[in-house]
Amino acid sequence: MARALYEPKASAVQLAAFGLSSDDFDGDAEVWPDAWPAFCAFEAMSTQWRVGMGGAVGLDYNALPVVLELAGIRKRDRSAVFDDLRVMEAEALAVMAEQRQE
Repeated sequence: MARALYEPKASAVQLAAFGLSSDDFDGDAEVWPDAWPAFCAFEAMSTQWRVGMGGAVGLDYNALPVVLELAGIRKRDRSAVFDDLRVMEAEALAVMAEQRQE
């Protein structure tokens, strides 16, 4: 999921390595229903990255309670959504770190 938000699309050469072309994709990505609340929270937090000299270091959790409320995440679901959000955050940070290495 994070790769779709933080990584450029695959090139024609990369797709060809798997026997694919850009015509094989319609541009939409499917999000499983159980992951939808976390996806909405992650997307809403997309402007809340803490950034240091080396780039993003993590999401600003100070904004999270307001974001979860405005995203309509029920209080009883917030702990599970937070756990999922941290997984997405870690993957996004890994992708951004890879891009800095290129």
